[in-house]
Amino acid sequence: MHDKLSGTSLPKPSFLSAFAAAIVLALVHQYLFYGHALGVSLPIFVILFYTYMYVYNRDRIQLDSWMGRLLFAVVVLLSLTYVLFDNPVLYVLNALALPALISVHMVMLLGEKRHSWSEPGIIGQALSHLFYQNLRHIVTPFRMFKTAALRNVKDERKRVLGKVIVGLLIALPLLFIIISLLASADGMFEKLLSGIPSWIGTLSFGSGMLRLIWTCFFTFCFFCYLWGFVQPAPRNMEREVQSWHGLDERTNGQTAEYDGHSSVMINKSAVPYHEPVAIKFDPVITATVLIVMNLVYVVFVVLQFGYLFGAWEGALPEGTSYAEYARRGFGELVMVTGINFVLMISVLKWTEFGSNLLLKMNNGLLYVLVGCSGVMLYSGYTRLVMYEEAYGYTYTRYLVHAFMIFLGLLLLIAAVRIHVRQLPLAKYYIVLALVAYVVVNYVGIDVRIAENNLERYRTTSVIDKEYLSGLSADAIPLLIEFSRKEHGAMDEFLQARLTSMTREETAWPAFNWAEYRAQRKLHDYILE
Repeated sequence: MHDKLSGTSLPKPSFLSAFAAAIVLALVHQYLFYGHALGVSLPIFVILFYTYMYVYNRDRIQLDSWMGRLLFAVVVLLSLTYVLFDNPVLYVLNALALPALISVHMVMLLGEKRHSWSEPGIIGQALSHLFYQNLRHIVTPFRMFKTAALRNVKDERKRVLGKVIVGLLIALPLLFIIISLLASADGMFEKLLSGIPSWIGTLSFGSGMLRLIWTCFFTFCFFCYLWGFVQPAPRNMEREVQSWHGLDERTNGQTAEYDGHSSVMINKSAVPYHEPVAIKFDPVITATVLIVMNLVYVVFVVLQFGYLFGAWEGALPEGTSYAEYARRGFGELVMVTGINFVLMISVLKWTEFGSNLLLKMNNGLLYVLVGCSGVMLYSGYTRLVMYEEAYGYTYTRYLVHAFMIFLGLLLLIAAVRIHVRQLPLAKYYIVLALVAYVVVNYVGIDVRIAENNLERYRTTSVIDKEYLSGLSADAIPLLIEFSRKEHGAMDEFLQARLTSMTREETAWPAFNWAEYRAQRKLHDYILE
């Protein structure tokens, strides 16, 4: 049976069951997340959300894409970090990354396949489903229930009954709020309500009401997002023009429309069409730019070799300490490497080579650019290592290490692209970025920072106990072992950490393995 109102071929019970499932999903959402920190609740909800989207879209889902499977693995692994690790910095980044990745993945699985996963247009399609397609279906549940309620009612009574139902839907939430507020404000009114079931007299505009609002809001969010894929906006833009601008059906098939402000007709066939301008760089100009920049880079690299690779043996510029050498110019070197990377990608993508000689010349210049960029990146890396040996290891410095390694891998792929022109650069970069981000989440940043700082202590006898005590629960077992070997060097900080952890939330939706393990080990160590 077809639903003429919605324009979809799904049977009517599918509408009701999808909305009922959205209510259940919203109830689970508020139970897992309202008033709780993120923990085991997040991967549980991610699986439930994917199940909800799959059940009502299984006839149109596309599961044959390896990129789709990779993206699903990335989503699951990132959600599991809230259970396995305790890293506040990555928690914030993952909270931003997960909704974006899930939105893109849903478009890949359920969308109309307008864009490849490596094209920027897929981001616009994901945003369209998050906002435009979502907002289109806000009224769909009301139409659905109105149709079901008036199915067996005579035509002359439908309008009156429909208005009564709308009035009740508006009045009931207001009545619930007003009664709860009055019951909380006046004892006599509360006593008057004692004849009604006792739970009404205890209503207050507090947690229960906020949970109800939370559930209602996310019910519509989940259902409308689902229905944006079940019944997306028409792909034929002429239909949208007809509905919005008033396409004249009396033009015998000619494309003509109103301008929206007057009765003047616009003949679209008379409007000239211009091809989009393609961005192309002249190969001679490109070669000139590369030659000038490479001359500067080669001179810089030659000077760097004088003390870059001898810095570990003390061959530093005269009057320069290790710390000054490491700190000076580090940011500039990384920035220049980034500029070179953008320049190289621009040349590879938008330069049109007219002859084989110019192609070979530009390729050679690009290889020189890659080599100089690699030396500068290595120089920046060694400066950072020396700076860490002098001042210790921190979050920021560790993440900069990771970024420099990532940038080096991007340069290597770009170098391969110089020789293999058919290499899909965007696809390789997207896959590398996803894998690198998951690796950063699972490498255990806090543990690595603690290990490096403790190793530095063994060689320099310098340690920042306060900074180490502020690391996440991931590093607690390592600090306990260090304190045990160093005759209680960290006991004061570990005792304070145990006190603070015992005050934290213990509800199961917020369960985190790293915190649980750290608290158990702290408790056993303090009681020794």
